[in-house]
Amino acid sequence: MSDSVEPAGLDLGALLQQAQAMQEQMAAAQEQQAAQVVTGTAGGGKVSIQMSGGGQFVGVSIAPDVVDPDDVELLEELVLAALHNATSQVAELQEQAMGGLDLGGLDLGGLLGGS
Repeated sequence: MSDSVEPAGLDLGALLQQAQAMQEQMAAAQEQQAAQVVTGTAGGGKVSIQMSGGGQFVGVSIAPDVVDPDDVELLEELVLAALHNATSQVAELQEQAMGGLDLGGLDLGGLLGGS
């Protein structure tokens, strides 16, 4: 009599190996993505924000001709637009990193209710 209780056709050892491989792939993808830097821009490049794939802001550049003390609101809008642009690029990087994972035919043996 076996001490382990495994559903018929489910090899827990293989499942654990697949999960470990997936975890390693995810860590590598996240590391690669975090090392990339994107640049969000606004105002035709007059304002730019550099952001790492890990979500850290690493630089800001503002062209002197958009710094108008009489129109601070425009500069604020340009900075905000560049921030939005940079964060959407990082989100795209994250989606690409996770979308490229090879699940290796992970088979949960019907554990999730599939047949």
